Parts: sequence; structure tokens; C-alpha cells
Amino acid sequence: MVRTISMLPAATEIVGALGLMDQLLGVSHECDHPDEANHRPRVTYCEIYGKGLPSIEIDRWVSERIQSGESLYVLNEPMLRELAPDLILTQRLCDVCAPAYGSVAAMAASLPSRPRVLNLEPKSLDDILQNVAEVAAAMGHPERETKVCADLEQRVSDVVNRVGGLSRPTVFVMEWADPIFNAGHWTPELVRLAGGLPVLAAEGEYSIRVPWADLRSADPDVLVIACCGHGVERTRRDIPLLESLPGWGELRAVRAGRVYLADGSAYFSRPGPRVVDTLEILALLFHPETCRDIYPDRGAVRVY
Repeated sequence: MVRTISMLPAATEIVGALGLMDQLLGVSHECDHPDEANHRPRVTYCEIYGKGLPSIEIDRWVSERIQSGESLYVLNEPMLRELAPDLILTQRLCDVCAPAYGSVAAMAASLPSRPRVLNLEPKSLDDILQNVAEVAAAMGHPERETKVCADLEQRVSDVVNRVGGLSRPTVFVMEWADPIFNAGHWTPELVRLAGGLPVLAAEGEYSIRVPWADLRSADPDVLVIACCGHGVERTRRDIPLLESLPGWGELRAVRAGRVYLADGSAYFSRPGPRVVDTLEILALLFHPETCRDIYPDRGAVRVY
């Protein structure tokens, strides 16, 4: 048994999909899926997590911490020493999404068990599937990757084949509302595979701030608001802020009733197995007449 700690919700979901939760000893404060994760010790802490702060205040707090070189997260060193892991799953793609890789690596080097630190840094759908293989191998069960990835790849192919040949709406996926950020990395690729044309976002690139004037000028057919770390109801609180922007009501997506709220925490911000759920969500939003009876309702709602 490889004694494993996950400091990343997506990694925890990969472990669950591989059927290896029995080897997972501890998780981050944000790991909540599968349900077994909620019964594991928490090895990280964030002082603003769950406080319900306005989006602009969260952005300000994060920006100030990063600029000053301070960590956003606290590692529970006594708990980590007690759990004595052989393997720690984390990432260095984004210091906002999980403890900084350098902090984790330094902590790991100080532990008596001297665990291996596996960095998961996906920027595309293929990278995410490769991460599944890497976790399976690191946890001592490389054979378990085959079926998990084959099932996910089959579902991706089903979406691509189903929407092939249909008209493609232009789409902007918003990862943060105040200030506005696009959804980068794997999300533009998912938009394309789901039968849309991503605007103001390039495949495999970091999420960046997007000026309101640029979004207004792009005027997408579909606007999906899936704020990082937030569910639908929390994201709904930001709608009045967006509605106060000059020209919001003139956007094509607003006038057509094609502005949607989706669960950014569960789906869009987690590069794990449920990223294929995200693909199916997008296909359903872009092409409801074709996909309505095929893919399940995963809680995305129409704003207008």
C-alpha cells in the first residue's frame, strides 16, 4: 500500500475513479468528492475559505498575498508527520488552486517518511488523462488507468460525434466575475469539442483578466459563468455586478437568453475525471435540441 496524501481536489477525484481511496490517508480542505474524501483528515487550511466574501475582496486578498510572497494556504505539519505519507499529490500550475509546490516540496523533504511529491500540471484534456495514468502508477496500480481512461475517451468521442456538423456558437466561459477572468487551460478545448467556438481564450494558456470592453466587443452567442471554487448559487450573487456594466443588456447572449451559471467548483475548475462531465454540460448548453435527452442535468441554469 502506498500511503497517499492529496492536496488537490482533482487528484482526490482521480484516486476515487481508480478505486484507490483506501490508500488515501488525508486530503486538502477543498476535497469533497467522492464522498469518502469528506471522512479523511484535512491537511491544509485557508483563512478565507467558506467565509462568503465578495468576489472582488477574494481577488484582492489573493493578489496581495501572492505579490507579498505569502502562501494562501497553511499546511498541517503535525498531521502530515502523523500520517507518514509515501506519496503527496499536488500541482504547480496555479498557486491559487492549491498550496504552492515549493512549500509542499520543502515540507515533504522535512518529513521522516520522505514522501515522493507528484506534480500534476495539466493544460489540456490529454494532460488530464495522462495525470490519471501517473497517479495510478505512483500508487502502485498502473493497470487501473486503462479502463478509467478508455471510458472517459469513449464519452469524449460520443460528444464529438454527436455535435459534429452542427452550427457552432461563439462562447465565452467566465472563470471569475469581479474582475472578469476567462477560463483558460483545458476549457477552450472543451468548448471546441462540445461544438462551440471559444472567444478571448486560447487552448492551453493561463486564465487571464479580460477587460469588459473586450468582452463587449466579442459579443459571444453564449456566455457561461462558472466561477473558480464556487457553486451555482454563490456565482448567482455576482450577476448584479455584471448587470451594472455598461451595455450588459445589449450582449447577444443576454438578449437571446443564453447566459448560464454552472458549478465551477465541481466541474470547470477541476482537471480530473469529471472534466468529461464538463464537456457534456457544455454540449447540452450549446446544442440542447441534440443533447437534451442524452446527457444528464448537472445543475447548470439559465440566468434569463
